[in-house]
Amino acid sequence: MGVRPLRRRDARTWSRLRAENADWLGPWEATLPREAGPPATSYVGMIGTLRRRARLGQAMPFVLTWDDEMVGMLTVNGITWGSARWASLGYWVAKSHAGRSITPTAVALVSDHLLTTVGLHRIEIAIRPENAASLRVVEKLGFVEIGVARRFLHIAGEWRDHRMFQVLAEDVPAGLVARLGPPS
Repeated sequence: MGVRPLRRRDARTWSRLRAENADWLGPWEATLPREAGPPATSYVGMIGTLRRRARLGQAMPFVLTWDDEMVGMLTVNGITWGSARWASLGYWVAKSHAGRSITPTAVALVSDHLLTTVGLHRIEIAIRPENAASLRVVEKLGFVEIGVARRFLHIAGEWRDHRMFQVLAEDVPAGLVARLGPPS
């Protein structure tokens, strides 16, 4: 299991995974408010936007892998430089691969990369209070809850509250991967 950059040729696999997991992911997926217009849901549109934002240093799209096959996605969003130096993570994994420590491993790998190689100071993850699987990810990695953001993201057609979690570079001098322990 691991992570790698998202590629254009991932389109077919991404589309298949999204279709197969629509019910699994639907309750947690960001949606656009009606006034924002129709969503750009095509893979080509999404990867074009992510690549533009990556070139500007604002985002980093990754693929979650199992046996070198794409099984999910992790996106670093809102990269902020200057005196703040932070970013937020969003992720999903196919239902068929949930519960295999793929997501915590990916979050740990990417967070360690961001906090060391990239030089960010803070990583944030926002999770709906009902999303038990994602809450287990931040618990396993030792992210600290910093509060509740009311009506934080538009998800499944409504503005939804989110619990907010963070990790700071100085909180994990040995890195988050070290918190996972040896592979099982």
